[in-house]
Amino acid sequence: MVTNTPAARPANPRFSSGPCAKPPVFTLQSLADAPLGRSHRAAIGKAKLKQAIEETREILEVPADYKIGIVPASDTGAVEMALWSLLGARPVEMLAWESFGKGWVTDVVKQLKLDATVREADYGQIVDLSQVDFDKDVVFTWNGTTSGVRVPDGAVIPADRKGLTICDATSAAFAMELPWDKLDVTTFSWQKVLGGEAAHGMLILSPRAVERLESYTPPWPLPKIFRLTKGGKLIEGIFEGATINTPSMLAVEDYLQALKWARSVGGLKGLIARADANSAVIERFVARHDWIDFLAEDPATRSNTSVCLKFTDPRIRDGAGFAKAVAKRLEDEGVAFDIGAYRDAPPGLRIWCGGTVETADLEALMPWLEWAYQAEIAARDKAA
Repeated sequence: MVTNTPAARPANPRFSSGPCAKPPVFTLQSLADAPLGRSHRAAIGKAKLKQAIEETREILEVPADYKIGIVPASDTGAVEMALWSLLGARPVEMLAWESFGKGWVTDVVKQLKLDATVREADYGQIVDLSQVDFDKDVVFTWNGTTSGVRVPDGAVIPADRKGLTICDATSAAFAMELPWDKLDVTTFSWQKVLGGEAAHGMLILSPRAVERLESYTPPWPLPKIFRLTKGGKLIEGIFEGATINTPSMLAVEDYLQALKWARSVGGLKGLIARADANSAVIERFVARHDWIDFLAEDPATRSNTSVCLKFTDPRIRDGAGFAKAVAKRLEDEGVAFDIGAYRDAPPGLRIWCGGTVETADLEALMPWLEWAYQAEIAARDKAA
């Protein structure tokens, strides 16, 4: 029997896992201070870019001796810069438990043609991190955006490792504790946890990563857009706001406003608390219903941002079709946009729970999720 149509609706139905919801206080008017029509190399442009770097360091609590740069092509661009610029000096180990991690495996093995050790886990699981050889260069995602599985902490990464750790942290930064002493290269994009505009990536380098850059030259050609050194020395300007290509000053202003909002909710601890409160709403819902479950099998490795769900009702024969139909019902009602599972992931739903989402909106969504499930089951029973 289908439950009655819920009375309450989410005030903001944007639960997409990227680009993600803007901060709750966002308005177009808040971007009025953007220096549009000005060169990013003018004093005002350089000041805005440097401010974005400094405030990123402050909120993420990045050590003072780590370099932070704004780079092109979102998180993908930042990861590719690291892979093409740093790998090849030592043996490599690639870890993957979702589609983006598998993409980095393809790039390293098929494009760079490195004889890498590859460790993969199915969606919902994570590789055995205790078996990883951190004397090799290790490439991994901290949070699997398409699987909802994350690294629980950095305990398995040795402080005295000989290799570099290269971490794609795009759906983890600003929502999870990142152990900077265990990470040599960390990347993310503005469009994820802070709901910034797309196309800009962030590249964070430890002193060990800088030393590698300045002492090692890869055997393959490096496109200009990937080059981080000149004459064997780090191009310091990249990490002071002199970007490789032209950034959008409108997007920079948007990121600065998101950082301002992040400080207003308690900085990193406040953002983590918001994401934890949001994911807890879904945890309580799943615990009360036997027809839905998390894709991530172990609660210790379950994401608090990209929460992936699967339908477990044995009556459902066409999992992909059923999940798409439920997502469409929710979108047609205007209560949840873009929450279908990622195209390469198992059938299901993916609900963003990062800090820019209000907990009240997730609480309002849950009755709608039950309504859409029951309505689709009833429709299929009637058609049969």
